[in-house]
Amino acid sequence: MSKVTFRGLSRYILVVAILFVSYDLPAIDLKVLSGNGSKPAVMEICQEFEKLTGHHIQLDFAVNPHVRQRVDGGEYVDVVILNPPVLDQLIKLQRIQSESKVMIGRIGLGAAIRSGAPKPKMATAQEFKEALLNINSVAYPSDGASGKYFVSLLSRMGIEQPMQSKLRPMTGEYNVEGVANGEVDMIVVVASRIYGVPGVDFLGLIPNELQTWIEFSAGVSQGSTHPVESAQLTEFFRGPQALEILKKIGIETSLP
Repeated sequence: MSKVTFRGLSRYILVVAILFVSYDLPAIDLKVLSGNGSKPAVMEICQEFEKLTGHHIQLDFAVNPHVRQRVDGGEYVDVVILNPPVLDQLIKLQRIQSESKVMIGRIGLGAAIRSGAPKPKMATAQEFKEALLNINSVAYPSDGASGKYFVSLLSRMGIEQPMQSKLRPMTGEYNVEGVANGEVDMIVVVASRIYGVPGVDFLGLIPNELQTWIEFSAGVSQGSTHPVESAQLTEFFRGPQALEILKKIGIETSLP
């Protein structure tokens, strides 16, 4: 058996064992604070965890910098899900248990338009550039890393000036929904954020030569009063049920 397969099997056995043990434990409440980019995956995976364990999860989402500020400011949380560099900052600040860090996966930036609108081509960098120039308005996250990258990308493509009047910075909690509601014509954001939002059509990932990859990781808070159950949840994010959900949403995964 190959090393990767052995590790995959070992993790599967670990997750099954964790869930088996949890049936003998009383149901508890866990608070999970997560960045917006992984929202659809986190919601679905946590729902599966609740079904299997009987525990209840209180979910809250915000942009990564706000999550970091809230955790560093002392807000109670059991599990935190963030981009690895931001989670590492909290580990250095001794807010997150260093040994609890789990890599979940990664996904690139994608684009979407309102359902039923003509779909522009964006298979190449030139097609993506023309799609942006021909659209009336483009939303992007105003307060996250993906939004900052998109703005820098416009400069890199040489269209920063002609795009200024088209740009619609929106909060991470709402931007895709703004397209669905007809407030804006296109959204460029972490592709997983688009998944499951009714009223939008996913155009695909932006071309590889323009792409950046957003990673997701999870960790257990130093202040958690349920460290065992919190660790069960972070491990569950790497278990077989979670991997199927991540794959469906388009998040790339790899075993450590």
